[in-house]
Amino acid sequence: MALSTGTIAPTFKLPAKPGEEVDVGASLGQEKVVILFFPLAFSSVCTEEMCHFRDNWDAWKSLGCKVFGVSIDSPFVTDKFRAELNIPFPILSDFNKTVSASYDALHADLMGLKGVTKRAAYVVGSDGKIAYAWEAEIPKTQVDFDAIKAAVAAAK
Repeated sequence: MALSTGTIAPTFKLPAKPGEEVDVGASLGQEKVVILFFPLAFSSVCTEEMCHFRDNWDAWKSLGCKVFGVSIDSPFVTDKFRAELNIPFPILSDFNKTVSASYDALHADLMGLKGVTKRAAYVVGSDGKIAYAWEAEIPKTQVDFDAIKAAVAAAK
C-alpha cells in the first residue's frame, strides 16, 4: 500500500549513473517534487510513461516541480534508458531497493522476480508532505497523468 498523504516524504540519495548521486532529499521540503517509481527500464509501459513526461515537459516545468524517476535497474541501465529516450529529468537507480522499500513500492513477487519496483507516483509539496500517493498492483496499469498534474497544482 502506498504511503499515506499528509505524511512527511522519506528523503533519499540515489545514483543517476555510476559515480553520480542525486540528492532528492535536498528538494523535499523546498519545492514541489514528483517521484515516479517504475518496474523496469525499457519495458513498454515504463517507456510510455517516461516518454509522456518527456513529450509534455514544458507543461510539467510550468507547474514548478522537479521530477525524478526511480527503478531497481542498475545505474548503468538507468543512465542508458534516460540517454536513449532523451528524458529531461533524472532516472535514478534503487538497485539495493532501500528507497522503494521506504516508499512501500516493491512487489514481493512479480512473475517470479523478487523485489521489483511497483509503478507508483508520489507528489510531495514544498512542505515536504506527500500530497498525492498512487500505486498499481498490476504493472501494466499506467499512471494517471492528469491526476498527478492536478495534485502538483494543488500542492502547497
